[in-house]
Amino acid sequence: MASSRPVSRFGMGSRMTDSRPVTSRPWTGASRPTTARPQTAASTRHEGSYVIAVLEGRGISREVGIAALDKDTGRAILVQLADCQTYVKTLHQMHLHSPSLIIIPDTFLGLTDASLASSTKRSSSTSLLVRCIQEEFPGVPIETILRKYWNEKVGLEFIHQLCVEDDERAATLVAASNKYYALSAACALFKHAETKLNIRYTAYSLRIRYVPVEGTMMIDPDTARNLELVGNMTHKKSSHSVFGLLNHTYTAMASRLLRVNILSPVTVLSAIDARLDAVEELVQTGELFTSIKDALKTLNKMDFDKLIAALIASEARQTSTAKPASARVAQILNLRSVVCNLPTLQRALSSCHSQLLRIIGEMISDERLTNIEALVCKSLNEDATPHKGGIGAVNARVYAVKANYNRLLDVARETYKENVGDIFQLNRTLSEEHGLPLTLFYQDTGFVFSLKKGDIEGACLPKEFINVTMQKGKCVFSSMELKKRNARMKDALDETLILSDKIIQDLLAEIVSDVGALYKASEAVALADMLWSFAHTSILRNYVRPEFTGTLAIKSGRHPVLESVQSAGTLVPNDVYCCDSSSFQIIRGPNMSGKSTYLRQIGLLAVMAMCGCFVPAEYASFRIHDYLLTRLSNDDDIEKSLSTFANEMTSSAMILGLATSNSLVLIDELGRGTSPREGVGISHAIAESLIKAKPFVFFATHFQELATTLSRQPSVVHLHLSVQKTRQSSSNFGMSFQYKIVDGLPDDLDHYGLELAQLADLPNDILVEARRVATHLADMAARQEEGSQSTKIAIRRKALLKLRTQLNQAYDHSNLPDEELCAYIIRFQKEITKVLADTL
Repeated sequence: MASSRPVSRFGMGSRMTDSRPVTSRPWTGASRPTTARPQTAASTRHEGSYVIAVLEGRGISREVGIAALDKDTGRAILVQLADCQTYVKTLHQMHLHSPSLIIIPDTFLGLTDASLASSTKRSSSTSLLVRCIQEEFPGVPIETILRKYWNEKVGLEFIHQLCVEDDERAATLVAASNKYYALSAACALFKHAETKLNIRYTAYSLRIRYVPVEGTMMIDPDTARNLELVGNMTHKKSSHSVFGLLNHTYTAMASRLLRVNILSPVTVLSAIDARLDAVEELVQTGELFTSIKDALKTLNKMDFDKLIAALIASEARQTSTAKPASARVAQILNLRSVVCNLPTLQRALSSCHSQLLRIIGEMISDERLTNIEALVCKSLNEDATPHKGGIGAVNARVYAVKANYNRLLDVARETYKENVGDIFQLNRTLSEEHGLPLTLFYQDTGFVFSLKKGDIEGACLPKEFINVTMQKGKCVFSSMELKKRNARMKDALDETLILSDKIIQDLLAEIVSDVGALYKASEAVALADMLWSFAHTSILRNYVRPEFTGTLAIKSGRHPVLESVQSAGTLVPNDVYCCDSSSFQIIRGPNMSGKSTYLRQIGLLAVMAMCGCFVPAEYASFRIHDYLLTRLSNDDDIEKSLSTFANEMTSSAMILGLATSNSLVLIDELGRGTSPREGVGISHAIAESLIKAKPFVFFATHFQELATTLSRQPSVVHLHLSVQKTRQSSSNFGMSFQYKIVDGLPDDLDHYGLELAQLADLPNDILVEARRVATHLADMAARQEEGSQSTKIAIRRKALLKLRTQLNQAYDHSNLPDEELCAYIIRFQKEITKVLADTL
């Protein structure tokens, strides 16, 4: 870049890292290059290319600092948090930012990895954090940086020097100033960018943010996978996930924002309500919906973040080729296209009533954007527009800068024009000489001749044509004279681009002072695009606006992904009701009755509501959750050498360590990986611990004993999936799954095993005797339970707890007229009176 642009550079020595990546396999003398498929524009559209530096404190508090830089979009994130021994919070933050490379201090490696770092101060074993990272991100390379380069003071200097001067700069500096581990990680990160990535950023040009972990719901990586939040577990390329369902965005920034919001939903009620207000206005106002859609179409496939990052970044070690000059000219053309199309979205938002949409409109009405547009239009030709490829794209870059702006540039362009004219004259001459309909085709190496396949059948090309190949039904070739003229044209082209680049760099030096307005516009467009996508899905699927009342109440809720896959009308909707008096819900039912789907549906609807999207239901009320914790998979983990039971216990320990009274916990068939008696005992102990913590828990199980062991707990509610008996046949053992949730224990399924045993062709007398004994034992247990004094006490406790919750809800949220409210409370009185009369 031009020397007039201020850049940030901190001298910290010439040798910094040992850049060989760390993997779980033994290392050979030299690391092999990756064999993975190169990422395309499509594969990187939704996920960033973050380089993440991670540093852990030495104490027992497990304080972890994270600094992440997306080298493609110029977004930098700082996080510092206190984690548990499984590092689930750290791994969650890393998943939010899709690492392409992970940086750690060399002291985190054990003696067995001595070849990976040059430091002699090393522990006897590799850090537990590093082992967790290797297991969670097996395909991501890990590089070490000498511990002395993880410097808090220099990290803070980087932040001061690089953070863009906008409304959030002061808050970022204050929040990060005392975060030792995050700042140390930032120091290592930016030194790596300069020395290894050869990237140096202009001063005050990076969007650096300190992200507090308190403002979002934490969803651990296993939960995100099992709920299929951003990817399908069966087919990786499938769009059958929550992200695929909601992603109708036009811009890459919006799809990235949507992904982060799904993996880490907002927990600030005012922010959620503001989003819901905006989505509701878009859903109800067809004209506004259409005008915003048309405005977003003009920005289709544009990535503001990547464009800004390319404009503010320069090479730490300068090169004198025309390639970076050509890229910068193309980028300034794209920038003009962006700033010229933003007013269309601004006009579409001008008639909005919701506060958030008005704020978005104000963000893209910044006067600095008008100044940038004026500066760019002053220097660039109006006719020069971005092209995808071919000679059109080259000419757009050659003639990007206006004529008479620089006399040397005008001369170079004239030379280029003459050289291109000579090439076309050669094409006409050879066409007439050989009687062939030759056409010119532009490639990266210059022009080549081409002929349709039908034009040369049965004939041979003249000997002067060389490098003959077949491409997409065409014969492509060149000649020595064409190569010479291409070389002259290429020299003139490079000179033109380099001269244009000097003008562009001077222009960028003026623009970079207002780069904060571009960042703000990028955030505004991404948010508007995401909200429009929510509205589009809500209209398409007939979703309703959720409420946040502190109670989880869903009427006719539908699994959002299954609904999009199954035929219309075939999905069975289900109700959910969970409050403080019924916070632990045991769900029973035979296999394939829909227990797992019901649990997943609850989790998915809560995530969608907290993102600010409408949900598939007739009515939905939620409360704000700080954690979404699940145990849904019962598979062995071969890579981690964990059996089903060990995997269950690992997940359960994580849930017990993190769950609070504001958490949402989903558990499916806990204890199935060990003996039934031990499974019941472990399930009971874990259930009791969760009941004391008071999160909302949905606990699917086959253990009918839990109904007895947990009967004294007033907050326990029993539900089951309805199953109907049908006529038996060779293909039907006498049961039809209704997939409908019903209150109470599954009384009709006490002998489900006997029904299934009939398919095994057991002798009839054995089945009759088995049914007689099973029925007798069940009757004995029922009579004993009915006469139990503890059962009666438990019923009274549940009734009183339910009454307290109902009265609190009526007091806090009721909008009924006085007469109706009085009748409502009288109904409570009659219900509690009846319960007390029956149990005293």
